[in-house]
Amino acid sequence: MPASRSVVIGVDSSTQSTKAAAVDADTGELLALGRAPHSVGGAAGARESDPGEWWTALAAAVREAVREADVPAASVTGIAVAGQQHGLVTLGADGRPSRPALLWNDTRSAPQAAALAARLGGPASWLERTGSVPVASMTAAKWQWLREHEPDRAEAVRGVRLPHDHLTELLSGAAVTDPGDASGTCWYGTATGAYDPDVLDLIGLDPALLPAVAPSGATRVGTLTPAAAEALGLPRTVAVAAGTGDNMAAAVGLGLGGAGLLDHPVVSLGTSGTVFAATRARPADPGLAGFAATDGTYLPLGCTLNCTLAVDRFATLLGLDREDAAPGGGVVVLPYLDGERTPDLPHAAGLVTGLRHGTDPRAVLGAAYEGAAYTVLRALDGLLAACGLDPAAPAVRDRPLRLIGGGARGRTWTETVRRLSGRPVVVPAADELVALGAAALAAGAVTGADPVALATAWGTGTGALLPPVPRDEETWDRIAAVLAAATPTLLR
Repeated sequence: MPASRSVVIGVDSSTQSTKAAAVDADTGELLALGRAPHSVGGAAGARESDPGEWWTALAAAVREAVREADVPAASVTGIAVAGQQHGLVTLGADGRPSRPALLWNDTRSAPQAAALAARLGGPASWLERTGSVPVASMTAAKWQWLREHEPDRAEAVRGVRLPHDHLTELLSGAAVTDPGDASGTCWYGTATGAYDPDVLDLIGLDPALLPAVAPSGATRVGTLTPAAAEALGLPRTVAVAAGTGDNMAAAVGLGLGGAGLLDHPVVSLGTSGTVFAATRARPADPGLAGFAATDGTYLPLGCTLNCTLAVDRFATLLGLDREDAAPGGGVVVLPYLDGERTPDLPHAAGLVTGLRHGTDPRAVLGAAYEGAAYTVLRALDGLLAACGLDPAAPAVRDRPLRLIGGGARGRTWTETVRRLSGRPVVVPAADELVALGAAALAAGAVTGADPVALATAWGTGTGALLPPVPRDEETWDRIAAVLAAATPTLLR
């Protein structure tokens, strides 16, 4: 490829690994994908990672992507990072992380979240201010946990960042975030487009410790620092975009904008399960995260903690391959191995009921799929209702779901979602939508073009339409009954 052609790098820094996509900025062709792992530690609700591992993995993944794409380093013109949401990165006086980052799925801050939700006028006031009610995953609750459990460390903090903010700062030297990822903190006001001073006062967080909020994730915040250019093997002239959170980047990669009331509902099956849609409306529902999109419109989102990783754990416990599953029949599994966020059951454990002597282990695994898929689809119904739509209305049921994430590549996941939703499903042909969305943000930083329009022209969100199958009402109702009966116990 000639050096005059523009190549952009989209980085997906997720919970357990980093991926870097080298993309032709003109056509959207994925030229190569670099990968590098990083680790998660902790027990009894703790989930932490060393941010230094993220940077090492980013550099390794970018170098691999450029090498495998077989392009000159000089052809790379832009880079953007999409990172796991909500993580708390604290910086010391030397600008380095002062402790391991508290991750989105660290549930130790559940008591702090509940206490915060009762303040400032209660949940309704939080929805009006930030679009979300504090839960354990939100960054504000994690900061409050740090203040209460590690006060000396909290007092010594000289900077507070989200994971993607931290990596963007290492790339460019700029302390900056975007509206999308900032909206997952519960200290950013989606109504005002700025940090909420009352929330910051409540949690004792000096706004001087926070990054500036760029107008969008495609905003050019600088170029590579000398140290970053050396680590990545790229020219210092590479433009660095503000970047965003992983869910916001996936929306960009799908070509979702805020043009209408509700644009293409999405079900993402990963370590967590998420449902989201782009809208210009600002729904306020305590069961949803009222996120901003990276361009300042809205991306209401429901999130479950237990999805593919939890089901894979059941497969391991049963000694089965993840695809060696059968419908659960009379077995019900609520695979809430990490507690649960939606429904808000942070102290829950997994539950299995309906076992008999003759139960096939494959049915237990199938029931784990069903329990996880039910939880995600239940969150989708809540999202649709919050946007003013009746989830049971034929016009709504006939609207295809976009199914993305690692689970979307699995036959059993796809068929379970189809069976429990009764809806048509589109599985985009493009892999790595988070990284591709980040690449579109990078291209926007280079050219000034709208990244959603770029991704739409690239066609990264298109795929074959799978027709609907009859909805399995019996399984749906059975899981709903078990969850309703078990909730008082799971809340303990």
